[in-house]
Amino acid sequence: MRFEKLALTIEEQVELLISRGMTGDAECIANRLAMANYYRLSGYWFPFRTIEDKFRPGTCFETVWRRYTFDRHLRLLVMDALERIEITLRTQLAYHHAHGHGPFAYFDDPLSLPKLNAKDRQKFQSRLLEEIERSREPFMNHFRRTYGSEHPAPPVWCAIEVISFGSLVTLYRNTTRKVKKAVSDVFGVPSEVLESWILALNTVRNLCAHHARLWNKELGVKPRIPLRNHYPQWHEPVAIGPERVFGILSICKHCLDRIAPQSQWPERMQNLLADYPEIPIPEMGFPTNWEDSPIWKRKEVGRE
Repeated sequence: MRFEKLALTIEEQVELLISRGMTGDAECIANRLAMANYYRLSGYWFPFRTIEDKFRPGTCFETVWRRYTFDRHLRLLVMDALERIEITLRTQLAYHHAHGHGPFAYFDDPLSLPKLNAKDRQKFQSRLLEEIERSREPFMNHFRRTYGSEHPAPPVWCAIEVISFGSLVTLYRNTTRKVKKAVSDVFGVPSEVLESWILALNTVRNLCAHHARLWNKELGVKPRIPLRNHYPQWHEPVAIGPERVFGILSICKHCLDRIAPQSQWPERMQNLLADYPEIPIPEMGFPTNWEDSPIWKRKEVGRE
């Protein structure tokens, strides 16, 4: 089928929404459509659509806009948690890999990344070099001037600060069991669980970085929930599922309790929900009794 639709002006977009049953002040709607693309917002008004391509009676643009702003605040809050988790992961992985295998093993010792075959290792090395070469950090410039003639790549504790999160994931997934365990012990879960968390958090990180809808999205990459027999707090009295953002928020809460117990992130999360009481949080994966979960109980420590 050939695409025949023409671009609509902001005013025509407003008229289209109103003709389909959306209510609200036309000028306000126009101002907001000028700031947020029609198709960006369409993901937020989709739940209010009917099979006749209309809006359910009583659908107000302000309701849609508040879901949009809630999601924006949610993404910022998630990114704040992910920053701390990522920095700790980088720090611990570089530390244990360096002490276990040496400063340059990540780049030139196949035994330090035993799960990578020769072909994939070569691709990984090429990607690392590209990312390292792009960096203009002072410590990288110093390394190039001082040691560049002898070493194509810096020691792992330098490289870890300039490689992408994707390369960080590759490094963790393919390192030795001993290094994986040392890192995962910091986060209080088995290495295979942490690996699944990193993959899921990477997906969520990308969603947040590209300002994509997060609040009611079903996750394509689902994190593994720790087993009931060893980690009952993930299952009783509240079962935490991996399908939606509540699982990610619970992982963030668990990790921050381990690496930044003084953080006020849990309170900020609860305040956000209180500021938007109309948000249907079951669509985010929240169980009705989610606050009874041991994962979400407040830790009595100093706050920052």
